[in-house]
Amino acid sequence: MDIETQLPRHRERFFRRERRSVPVAREFTRRALTDWGSTERADEVLLCVSELATNALLHGVPPGRGYRLHLWLDCGGLIRVEVHDSGDGHPRARTGVAEEAEGGRGLRLVELFADKWGVGGRNPGKVVWCEFG
Repeated sequence: MDIETQLPRHRERFFRRERRSVPVAREFTRRALTDWGSTERADEVLLCVSELATNALLHGVPPGRGYRLHLWLDCGGLIRVEVHDSGDGHPRARTGVAEEAEGGRGLRLVELFADKWGVGGRNPGKVVWCEFG
């Protein structure tokens, strides 16, 4: 293994507050995972990127602002996804969502598919992250 393949990798991109940013964020993530040769859990990572980006749009990004997606692959193969937004609040996974409800399952899906997830502070706003080993 050469030195370049042992280095941690990072990509980031800013997305404006618009619905079409979610599929663009997913494609940005797919390209990064493919470039890094780390596609084993791609479906799970892409689902979580979709959910975190959607939550940022619906709950964390005031009008006229956006969110930033950060992706990391560390030397041990750990993938970390972070969505940075400027909204208030501390998101949490909801349980007992009615079957006919349109929303409320996003962070529950992240909780189920990622190995870890959490929320951290930033000024202004928050960072919602998840990791895949």
